[in-house]
Amino acid sequence: MSSKRRVPIVAGVALELSPLMQAYLEWIAMHKRLSEATCSSYARDLQLLLQCCQHLNVLVPESITVVQVRQMVMQLHGAGQGAKSIARYVSSWRSWFTWLVHNGHVQSNPVKTIRAPKAAKGLPKALSVDDVVNLVGNREAVEADQSAAQTLLLLRDYALIELLYSSGLRVSELVGLDVVPPAGALNDGNGWVDLTEGDVHVLGKGNKPRIVPVGQSALIAVHTWLAARNASAAASKSNALFIGRYGTRLGVRSVQLRLAQHARHLGLPVHVHPHMLRHSFASHVLQSSGNLRAVQEMLGHTSLAATQVYTGLDFQHLAKIYDAAHPRAHKKNQKDEA
Repeated sequence: MSSKRRVPIVAGVALELSPLMQAYLEWIAMHKRLSEATCSSYARDLQLLLQCCQHLNVLVPESITVVQVRQMVMQLHGAGQGAKSIARYVSSWRSWFTWLVHNGHVQSNPVKTIRAPKAAKGLPKALSVDDVVNLVGNREAVEADQSAAQTLLLLRDYALIELLYSSGLRVSELVGLDVVPPAGALNDGNGWVDLTEGDVHVLGKGNKPRIVPVGQSALIAVHTWLAARNASAAASKSNALFIGRYGTRLGVRSVQLRLAQHARHLGLPVHVHPHMLRHSFASHVLQSSGNLRAVQEMLGHTSLAATQVYTGLDFQHLAKIYDAAHPRAHKKNQKDEA
């Protein structure tokens, strides 16, 4: 990580991070093994802290007080920043000060007791089962009007759509997949689809590996795409599972655009994006099984609370699952009591 990191944020302003901020970013990258994107997010949040310090005429960010942090939060809220964004800023600042205290640079953490404004809880949107099936159900009719080159891309698109929905992958995990490496292990930090075992190996957030089952329809779609991919002239240019027309690894933005375009072509009434398929996977599996813990494992969530929010469960639904599953939680009905 460069000692001269500059990250533009509000209004294109870039401020030089303090040496202790630089040291902290290097520490989380090396010891916490956070991804480059996550480290960049922390850097932007620290840049914002410097801007807030400037507004309050604070020359040394390590010296800010609890009162000043509260002022910063109020200023951000008054400037129209959303509650979720402010909560992330406060969390990043708190983590930095926790590191400062632990390493003896400051005596106390002024952000420790700060709480961001509460955000209204919005539930992620999921497609219906019929809409998801429709995304791949008209494959033959769509392909009939396409050129050979377009048909090749459609085979790829169907495979990645099936895989997103079948296994609930993040789009970053999807584009990071490789063709099965010869050694049968993670190749250059990327994952792969095991067609024999019927599962997909991925590296999730924080470089945490997990294995998720792949449904039969997705396995067939991936197998069909692999055969077409390997027969194309561009196949030798990359080990990526999903490649573009010139053989380079497909990017996140390309997946987003192709999925949205495909959904529009089929007349779906909503804007479809990759994370919507991840949420649809979680919602549909949960509705069918009621197994929140299994869904948590397949999504790669560290905490059960994250899965609860992500799948849009309310407390009553959770209570019903608990009452039905816990041996000491069964409520007696009137007939039992009689």
